Amino acid sequence: MAETMIAVIGGSGIYEIDGLEDAAWQTVETPWGAPSDHILTGSLGGVKMAFLPRHGRGHVHSPTTVPYRANIDALKRIGVTDVISVSACGSFREEMAPGDFVVVDQFIDRTFAREKSFFGTGCVAHVSVAHPTCPRLGAVCLEAATAEGITVHDGGTYLAMEGPQFSTLAESKMYRESWGADVIGMTNMPEAKLAREAELCYASVAMITDYDSWHPDHGEVDVTQIIATLMGNADKARAMVARLPALMGTERADCPHGCDKALEYAIITQPPARDPAVMAKLDAVAGRVL
Repeated sequence: MAETMIAVIGGSGIYEIDGLEDAAWQTVETPWGAPSDHILTGSLGGVKMAFLPRHGRGHVHSPTTVPYRANIDALKRIGVTDVISVSACGSFREEMAPGDFVVVDQFIDRTFAREKSFFGTGCVAHVSVAHPTCPRLGAVCLEAATAEGITVHDGGTYLAMEGPQFSTLAESKMYRESWGADVIGMTNMPEAKLAREAELCYASVAMITDYDSWHPDHGEVDVTQIIATLMGNADKARAMVARLPALMGTERADCPHGCDKALEYAIITQPPARDPAVMAKLDAVAGRVL
């Protein structure tokens, strides 16, 4: 049995966790540069917790410039076992209304200006992201949100766009009608892929703020309206997070879905051909298999 340590990566409007005991902001250095911010650590209900503001306090990073590799490496480095992403998104579905939450289980990655892997020349690895989120962790988030009376949808496909601009009407219609996406955001990729490479269980809770631009009765995205909904969502997200420790407990068994063994057969480069400098950078992410 391992000791549970839950990390929450907070998106827009989520800059803290309420009720953390022995809370302290700590600096974590990584081979991939500095994370988005210091990491707030402590315990909640006897369970170790960490909180990382994805955009940095004060919202200093755009979706493109978020240091995704450093963020995931830093969380792995301090002993995190389970990562829960909470992030604002738009909806492509009438029934997924502003103020609702969606426990995401699939992604379409349309980002193009970000480093998407810890691996590459010097140490090549291929992990499966056929099922990019952890069903066990997603079920916990669903239970916690439901217990708080939040309208939450079990499953949905998240279209990750580069941003920072919102979609054109034509793009919004294509993502909704032709591609079958349910929600749209700018930050869960490559975050989910990197979490899988780091053998961390990852769940994504998308907090709906708007209907993107496809909805004939709502028009284009209105940032003022988004901010108002986002603030309400942030309160609900903090309440949901407060329920997680009791549901997860202090002791953690191996992931039944194999998230924590994702690198078992993924590294292709043979040991004599591996670049020592690259290997040194992978000490936290891939230390179990290297």
